[in-house]
Amino acid sequence: MKISLIKSKNDSNSFKMFKGLGFDVIELDDLEKTDIEIDKLVNEKYKTIILTNEVAGFSENIIKKYNKSDEINIIIAPSKRRE
Repeated sequence: MKISLIKSKNDSNSFKMFKGLGFDVIELDDLEKTDIEIDKLVNEKYKTIILTNEVAGFSENIIKKYNKSDEINIIIAPSKRRE
């Protein structure tokens, strides 16, 4: 099972442990491109995608496209970003 995580490039605290364990952690410069990145991961056969809640707020497809899908699991995790 392929798992990927997506966070904002400005968020240096979220998913540190996962990155250290070798998971694919994608850091987006432009959060408006969240849906493009999710679609790309789905096409690459990722079954589980974990997003910070900050990133998830920029996605329209989480609900429209993937909410009832048995093919993909989208998990929204709280952001660890500190201002």
